[in-house]
Amino acid sequence: MISPLAYIHPEAIIGENVEVGPFTFIDKNVVIGDNNVIMSNVNILYGSRIGNGNQIFPGAVIGAVPQDLKFKGEETTAEIGNNNTIRENVTINRGTAAKGRTIVGSNNLLMEGVHVAHDALIGSGCIIGNSTKMAGEIIIDDNAIISANVLMHQFCRVGGYVMIQGGCRFSKDIPPFIIAGREPIAYSGINIVGLRRRGFSNELIENIHNAYRVIYNSGKNVTEALEQVKQEIPTSPEIEYIISFIENSQRGIIR
Repeated sequence: MISPLAYIHPEAIIGENVEVGPFTFIDKNVVIGDNNVIMSNVNILYGSRIGNGNQIFPGAVIGAVPQDLKFKGEETTAEIGNNNTIRENVTINRGTAAKGRTIVGSNNLLMEGVHVAHDALIGSGCIIGNSTKMAGEIIIDDNAIISANVLMHQFCRVGGYVMIQGGCRFSKDIPPFIIAGREPIAYSGINIVGLRRRGFSNELIENIHNAYRVIYNSGKNVTEALEQVKQEIPTSPEIEYIISFIENSQRGIIR
């Protein structure tokens, strides 16, 4: 299961039923769980923590030191959950003193050439398209879909169940359940198809739609719009998520 042409540091911890292809390098202070497939020419570097059932394709680099001049060699990690598909040439840097770790959850698909910078937090069930680049300390909530060639500014947050059009760039937060697109990036409606596929009821989808009508089309400022949403839209965890996301946004939401 492990190619004789691979290098595995004697201090690395490797689980059961792990395949390692030729010319792969696994450094010390690395922990890899069970049932992983690590193909050829992969670099898994110091501080990497990988769960179970992942597929890692050729050319991926996990756990490289951050591209951050403030990094001074502190002990940090790059942590990957279970059942992820990490395609060719994906790079996932480890954390800095800011948060100490970069995290990719479970059941994600990171397509070719994706970059996940230091201290990023990616949830579970996400799809991230080819060559999308995510700067330091970003957050992507569960079940987001980010198309190819998207540029995400540091400290931004993307809400759950969103769909972001390919080629977008943004420096503000993208609230949950919506489609974001155009240039400059803007709210383009709610992600109706995605929500139906995820089992959201028609009533709940309509409530989400009505909440965003108030937020984006009422002519009120964000504070006033959220107060109207609280008063007029039936409460649910999804509506509360929208309100909390926007109220706690550090960078403000897209227009």
